[in-house]
Amino acid sequence: MDAAMVTALAALLASPVAAAAAAYGSRGANRTAREGGAVTGYNSLTDQLQEERKELRTDVAALRAELAAEKSETVRLRLLVQQLGGTP
Repeated sequence: MDAAMVTALAALLASPVAAAAAAYGSRGANRTAREGGAVTGYNSLTDQLQEERKELRTDVAALRAELAAEKSETVRLRLLVQQLGGTP
């Protein structure tokens, strides 16, 4: 075998090995991209839930303040009715 024949055989054998390495590397890259997408999606969902929770806490605080105002108005009106001689 001369050098040209060895080089040709080496090139023929290296091609499938390179193709297999590329396929394996691509598979790993796809898995990494999928996992990265899952983590990014989880973080995005967590951020959205935290924002909703913050908004809901604000809403609950406003509703509690409104309820307290309604209760104090009810007490005031009961006292007024009693002062005018009625029964609440």
